[in-house]
Amino acid sequence: MPAAFEPDPRLAADSLLVAEGPLSQLRLMDDARFPWLLLLPRVAGVENWVDLDGASQRLLLAEINQASDLLRAVSGLGKLNIGQLGNVVRQLHVHVVARREGDAAWPGPVWGSGPRQPYPADRREALLWALRQRLGGQEPVRMPETG
Repeated sequence: MPAAFEPDPRLAADSLLVAEGPLSQLRLMDDARFPWLLLLPRVAGVENWVDLDGASQRLLLAEINQASDLLRAVSGLGKLNIGQLGNVVRQLHVHVVARREGDAAWPGPVWGSGPRQPYPADRREALLWALRQRLGGQEPVRMPETG
């Protein structure tokens, strides 16, 4: 994996690093309307899932499952939307969003549902802390290997 990996500036501006996984960065979308995680595989030039080799596809699936379990645990919500669009930001990234009936976009998609509403600082820090604690640390941590 390239040492110079950088998230697309739009993703970096709208999200916060939670942890580094074996393949991907795990990031929290800074939008208080929805519990929302992103996975950004650290593979240069990849725009689509099918551009990854088979081993990386399987690893990304394991990371999606782990992020889904993590999001359910911290949000208390059971309905998850998982998507890889890339129409605006071409860099491969996967959204994992916890949903509830009556949320700001229900029943439609979260994308394009209005302006992002950043978390208040204390709530953002508490959520980052909860996510990192579930992964085993208080600072951005390495996600456990999945197998």
